[in-house]
Amino acid sequence: MFSTAAVLLSATLALTACGGGGGGGNPLNTTSAAPSGSASASGGGKVIIGSANFDENTLLASIYAQALEAKGVQVEEKPGIGTREVIYDQVKSGGLTIVPEYNGNLLAFVDKATKAKTTEEVNAELKTKLPPELEVLDSSPAEDKDTLTITKDEQAKQSLNTMEDLAKVSKTWVIGAPPEFKQRWEKELKSVYGIEFKDWKATGATTADAIKDGTVQVGNVFSTDPKIAANNLVSLQDTKNLFAAQNVTPLVNKAAVNDTITSTLNAISAKLSTQSLLDMMQKIAVNKDEPATVAKEWLTSNGLG
Repeated sequence: MFSTAAVLLSATLALTACGGGGGGGNPLNTTSAAPSGSASASGGGKVIIGSANFDENTLLASIYAQALEAKGVQVEEKPGIGTREVIYDQVKSGGLTIVPEYNGNLLAFVDKATKAKTTEEVNAELKTKLPPELEVLDSSPAEDKDTLTITKDEQAKQSLNTMEDLAKVSKTWVIGAPPEFKQRWEKELKSVYGIEFKDWKATGATTADAIKDGTVQVGNVFSTDPKIAANNLVSLQDTKNLFAAQNVTPLVNKAAVNDTITSTLNAISAKLSTQSLLDMMQKIAVNKDEPATVAKEWLTSNGLG
């Protein structure tokens, strides 16, 4: 999904997002020195692909890198760079050519006042608010975003499929979530969906386990968390788009990419779904497979590498 919804809000809530630091999610919540090196401005030379310091972003960068290498593009990878501030500035300056981004968080970073929610709204605003050096390519259907998640048994018992359905039982339920989730979303959950909870428990990275063992009945879990499948959980549909879109989207230095690069990355986005990303993260988090190995398997199975 770059841990609030895990998050890295910068000091300004600019990086509100999804996921945990070691697996899925898009926190971009570490720091490191900026990468050295410069991408070619010719659009045909070596491309430098960066990623944030968490497995999902490393996986996505490896997918991009291996697909481009299969097309004959010379690629250098710089994994685990750190925060969005560092990565964004490096793409803008040309020190990086490509990074896997999350469109909603990226827009919130460049425009803290944005009200855009849907994929279409977010991308339309990005096109007008990114500086001329930068461009987003096609967004994938894959998202790493906040969800309200319950057990499949509870879903069947209560006939719950959407967040709107949750309102009919929420006053008797306890929710597990990071403390910042309550601070940001309690009022919005009530105003948009009529959801009010009996109690809130701070669970953080253990939320999915707390749902499974019944400590809480519903929790804030990020959409690519492997424990959704492992714990037999299901995420309720956000039919009113309370949580902004967080589609996986390549951010590029416009001068340093050519048609081959653009078409290759767009082909990846066309086939990358939330379920496929979740499945890949399951292999990394549970099976302990290397991100590069998982990336190669996915590319091969989709005819892209």
